Amino acid sequence: MKTIVRMLHEAAQQFPARAYTTKKTDEGWKPYTYRDVDSASDQVAAYLIAQGFTAESSFGILAEGRPEWVMAEMGVIKARCISVPLSIKLTAEEIAFRLTHSEAKGIIASSNTLDNVCKALDAMEVKPMLLYLDEDDERLQRQKKAHGWKVGKDFLTWDTLLATGAEVLAGLPQIVKDTEAKIDENDTVNICYTSGTTGNPKGIMLTHLNYWANSHDAVELFHLPEETFETLVVLPVDHSFAHTVGIYTAMLKGITLHFVDARGSNAAIIRNFPKNLTEVNPLFMMTVPSISGSFMKKMLQGVSQKGKLIDGIFQAGLKAGIKRNGDGFNRPSLGVQVATFLPYKLAATLVFPALRKVFGSRILYCVGGGALLEARQQHFFAAIGVPVYQGYGLTEAAPIISSNSPEVHKFGTSGKVAPHVKCRIMKSETEESKVGERGEIVIQGENVMKGYFKNPDASAAVLRDEADGRWLWTGDLGYFDEDGFLVVTGRAKALLIAKDGEKYSPEEVEEVMVNNTEILNQLLVYNDHKAITTALVTLQDDLVKKMIKDENLTTPEAVLKRIIDLLRAYEPSAAKSIPSQWIPSRFSIIPKAFSEADGLVNSTMKLVRYKTIEFYQTRINEMYESEELNNKRNLEAVKELFFS
Repeated sequence: MKTIVRMLHEAAQQFPARAYTTKKTDEGWKPYTYRDVDSASDQVAAYLIAQGFTAESSFGILAEGRPEWVMAEMGVIKARCISVPLSIKLTAEEIAFRLTHSEAKGIIASSNTLDNVCKALDAMEVKPMLLYLDEDDERLQRQKKAHGWKVGKDFLTWDTLLATGAEVLAGLPQIVKDTEAKIDENDTVNICYTSGTTGNPKGIMLTHLNYWANSHDAVELFHLPEETFETLVVLPVDHSFAHTVGIYTAMLKGITLHFVDARGSNAAIIRNFPKNLTEVNPLFMMTVPSISGSFMKKMLQGVSQKGKLIDGIFQAGLKAGIKRNGDGFNRPSLGVQVATFLPYKLAATLVFPALRKVFGSRILYCVGGGALLEARQQHFFAAIGVPVYQGYGLTEAAPIISSNSPEVHKFGTSGKVAPHVKCRIMKSETEESKVGERGEIVIQGENVMKGYFKNPDASAAVLRDEADGRWLWTGDLGYFDEDGFLVVTGRAKALLIAKDGEKYSPEEVEEVMVNNTEILNQLLVYNDHKAITTALVTLQDDLVKKMIKDENLTTPEAVLKRIIDLLRAYEPSAAKSIPSQWIPSRFSIIPKAFSEADGLVNSTMKLVRYKTIEFYQTRINEMYESEELNNKRNLEAVKELFFS
């Protein structure tokens, strides 16, 4: 059977003394071998089985990345139960919904997340048992006293859980093995919740086979060697990217996962990350655009502070390196290589090595996931010698669909489709797109989810059975280029997506704006992996004209200022329900209303988002390029509308 449990057992046999996970302690980095994790997860499973938790009982896991997170989840899986990975960024209300919806019997939490978990438990009618990943510390004692908790009934600390499980195994040595023997590769392993962008979030059911297939594809995509590989895990392990590429794929090649020091609070992750990087000295890193972008910004600032000579060498070498690399797949001519040799060699000798030291002395490459990485970053890091290989995936696909790799890569694309994934670009429900022609990305493979938990309608909407099998319609748009690389261009159902991959529904923002801004006619709120959110707006001309008259506004500049003030007047109302990163900070005034004639609204007058974005891509780009340029365009629109 192709199961995660089998993967762990085989790793414990093949790499018994190799560190699987580590964490920072006062005494240094404490390793937990593959054999240690296999043994500890047996103890967790023995406890759960002995307590009567039956197959498919679910357990939420809400904690920072750490060895106990891995041991706890593997124990849950060995007991034929289901883990529900939860983000440390969730509110108490969001936690309560996910625990209730998944019918959680337990919540596995840490000292860092305990207070938020307790707020969630207070809001729940049926309260799951707390399995505490830490010792009986001050935070737990405070909550025990406040809630009147009883040990073994309401909560259990990590050491006690392991000790109790060990006692069970001593008396019933076959209890875990007998349960494991009943595991099927199509059993649900995880329920991973979407971000809830349109109403309540959906629970994605992923199986042993899903993860088995995707983990083996990851190894094949990157041709991982048998030698010891190590990485520092800074990404949240509840996210499917770190979950699969980190925790599960590691078992196949004996990779060591060092977790960033998060002792004290989750804020410590950001503080300790740079120091931990040099301590751990990893061979590769999993990253997202916001992290790599921060590195790039600091590198550029650091070099500029070294003076004109060093900065000049660096800038010339960077440009030369980018030219030499081409797009990564199609290399430039010999003439270009010769012409750029000296400036590149000088920078590669004097400047680039110092930049790479941020990652330690052994870094080979980074793997980008969670959000699309702009080509500028890809070119930059490849030039300095720490390439970031961009991939594309969805949690519904466990998550890898495609990726660039050291052997085959092309900047500006999401790489080659995984070996055992079939991918089509569909122009319509029945017509497949040609090379270079955009359509919806549709995939098939053993990595495709079982469906959405307790949501057959949503499952049926994206999982479609055809003559050649079941296909997942991703809702993402893209195309295959002439070299066979997948290029992801946007979302068919256009979500707002921040630089770090966080997602939000534009409709929720737009509803608040419309309800609080009378002069608005139409708007489209936009964020596609950017630092700020923006909006295209059309105006109620008659209301604005009345305002101009009533307030005696005599210049275009005065009118523009008043319009922008009114567009931002909704912000206090929005701040009560919408995170600040999704509230637009720049607006582009469009003189002509979005119309059906232009194909921007459908027959029911609903905005066709991706077409509107394409139609006004230049205006969107201008909002991000320069606030001054955007103001100039807005002033031109005001003059056209009200002063012509």
